[in-house]
Amino acid sequence: MNKFDGIIFDIDGTLTSTNNLIFASFNHITKKYLNKSYTWKEIQGLFGPTENVIIKDLIKDHYSEAKKDYYDFYSENHNAMANLYSGIHDLIIKLKNNGILLSIYTGKGRESSEITLKETGIFDFFDLVVTGDDIPDHKPSPDGITIFLDTFGLKKDRIIMVGDAPADIKAARNAGIKSASVLWDSYAKEKVLEMGSDYNFHSVEDLADFLLK
Repeated sequence: MNKFDGIIFDIDGTLTSTNNLIFASFNHITKKYLNKSYTWKEIQGLFGPTENVIIKDLIKDHYSEAKKDYYDFYSENHNAMANLYSGIHDLIIKLKNNGILLSIYTGKGRESSEITLKETGIFDFFDLVVTGDDIPDHKPSPDGITIFLDTFGLKKDRIIMVGDAPADIKAARNAGIKSASVLWDSYAKEKVLEMGSDYNFHSVEDLADFLLK
């Protein structure tokens, strides 16, 4: 019998190596519209709201143009700068073949989420995709988890949230479910370890062994 009836995944740093693309996309528009470059740590500090909210706060007077430039750059450079972590595609297929429901819960907006999931070839494997555009409050709000529970009538002890950030752990706790933290590309590894997720994984192989055995 499967350990879980449903598994919720974050995207960036969990399924996909997209942090460099996000960094470059933001700096593409800040250089153009603000004549300023941000460090990776400064861009991390903006995370929480969706890209649209961040862009609107940064570039108020040219929001529409900057937003278009952001997504054009993000899409055009995706194949060169982003990819699935090795083993993720096979893991997703095996989970689906085991009859496990799969969901996305990400702070990314709908547009960038769909670009990444489609460009990496895994969009169609997910039964539900909840982005930051789909809920009133961003992570660590449990809303994206609650939607998954309610949509498929799942029990809390039969699902798990898999992510790389403190917000993923907090969202899982706020929803009353277990959390699994992946540490192969976490931008907040020390904080994640300090928070004490239910499970920690340092490789895709270890995560696959846990979820599939």
